[in-house]
Amino acid sequence: MKIGIVCYPTFGGSGVVATELGKALANKGHQVHFITYSQPARLDFFSENLFYHEVSVRDYPLFDYAPYESALASKLVDVVRFEKLDLLHVHYAIPHASAAYMAKQILETFNIHIPFITTLHGTDITLVGKDATYKPVVTFSINKSDGVTTVSDNLREETCRHFNINREIRVIPNFIDFTRFNAQPKDHFKKAIAPNGERILIHTSNFRKVKRTEDVIKTFKIIVNEISSKLLMVGDGPERAFNEQLCREMGIVEHVRFLGKQDAIEEILSISDLFLMPSETESFGLAALEAMACKVPIITSNAGGLPELNVDGFCGFMSDVGDIEDMAKNSIHILKEDETLKKFKENAYQRAFDFNLEKILPMYIQYYEDILKPKL
Repeated sequence: MKIGIVCYPTFGGSGVVATELGKALANKGHQVHFITYSQPARLDFFSENLFYHEVSVRDYPLFDYAPYESALASKLVDVVRFEKLDLLHVHYAIPHASAAYMAKQILETFNIHIPFITTLHGTDITLVGKDATYKPVVTFSINKSDGVTTVSDNLREETCRHFNINREIRVIPNFIDFTRFNAQPKDHFKKAIAPNGERILIHTSNFRKVKRTEDVIKTFKIIVNEISSKLLMVGDGPERAFNEQLCREMGIVEHVRFLGKQDAIEEILSISDLFLMPSETESFGLAALEAMACKVPIITSNAGGLPELNVDGFCGFMSDVGDIEDMAKNSIHILKEDETLKKFKENAYQRAFDFNLEKILPMYIQYYEDILKPKL
């Protein structure tokens, strides 16, 4: 198959999943064309089956805001026509699904029929999509897609609850590539972070309000008062400066490191003992899955699709959103004794295997084939 993938080329979950999916498809012999405004962050190796097409948006004085959706639709028309693609797979509803629909209509004038699949990832539905400014377009684009997937049952339910959807939505969960997430812990790196054998806790996100990074800091404050430990804050975003100031005010700044955005996240996870994700909402929790694949148990909220990933009491624990006391208590339970921590680490790794790329990739390929079958 020749597949066009449209995504945000960032460190966010939707961009990571789209890029890793494209790389896996290329490894299976499919030709994959990424179409976006810059090279995806995880598109970090060369393959004869991988192609990248940049969407350029001209800056005209007439426009206060560059019309990216129109530029994307035009680029899709160009790539489909001249690369003879079989299928478009767009990740994140806004503006990718509506741009794909526009491109599909234009291509019909060239007697080219190109089906497109929309994968919904979370905030495109739970946050942005519900905004009255975008809701009619999101609803229309979902209903006009040739196929629609979500990354969790919860997100499918949310989509149907808040939008007037008249079509089937298939759930295909996020996945983990164990050929990447198998880094062996680097002792010198761990020694630099925790020179006295402290437990290492980690949080990774884009530091937005919805991630509740303030709760990470407050939870860690309780933990560090009882267990000698360090906290790694990986990522960047609007809440970072506030979090740094909060650490100073709480007197724990010497125990917390802000590492910014990191490409080799698996190397940092491999030296960690516990992952904190107290999010207000998560459609799936890809960052938590990546941690589990590195044998890191997880402490999460019970929001959104997280209960579909985190098996409470097995690979970690769940708490109500904002219950930092419970999160701290559960964290201390896992971290206090070496044997307990070892058991949770092995359980986390075992649970992560349920989302092995080799199990999930065939679901996408089968869905592609179903969409491409001639309608009788």
